Amino acid sequence: MTSSKDTAFNPDETASFRARAGEYLEGSSGGRGFRVAIVCARFNGAITARLLDGALSALEEAGVDRRDISIGWVPGAFEIPLLALAYADADRAFDAVITLGAVIRGDTGHYEVVAGECARGAQDVQLSTRVPVIFGVLTVNTVEQALERSESDETNKGREAAQSALAMVSVLRQGSLASP
Repeated sequence: MTSSKDTAFNPDETASFRARAGEYLEGSSGGRGFRVAIVCARFNGAITARLLDGALSALEEAGVDRRDISIGWVPGAFEIPLLALAYADADRAFDAVITLGAVIRGDTGHYEVVAGECARGAQDVQLSTRVPVIFGVLTVNTVEQALERSESDETNKGREAAQSALAMVSVLRQGSLASP
């Protein structure tokens, strides 16, 4: 993991920051009433399934109703952005889209193309639609790294992606950002 106790955000500092600003927005972990789409890649699907399990657990724990969760599968990570765009642009739009998959480095340059275009595409979707698109696609060097990041515990990157989605929806609905 790249984060450590030395670089982690200290929540005790928020009171000081709040006192120094006119508006302080911070996402929460509640999910009641949120509609969430999850785009999953079938390639390296055993890893994706583990990420999906983590994401669904986090959404359930946050109170997101199962009827407000849609799961869509695409062939691979390269195809993720198109379905993410379809979800974000749907007539009954989703509040957030979570992307899940695993791109594992191989012997060719295929890794760089697929991982980079998937990330760029997800970013393009969220910036063009203003719907949070959370990048839960693992980009790792080895299968072992993918397995480690998809364990069924608090370190599961699918779980973290779902928590990020809820925080983003929440923060975008607050204060001066809230729709009238």
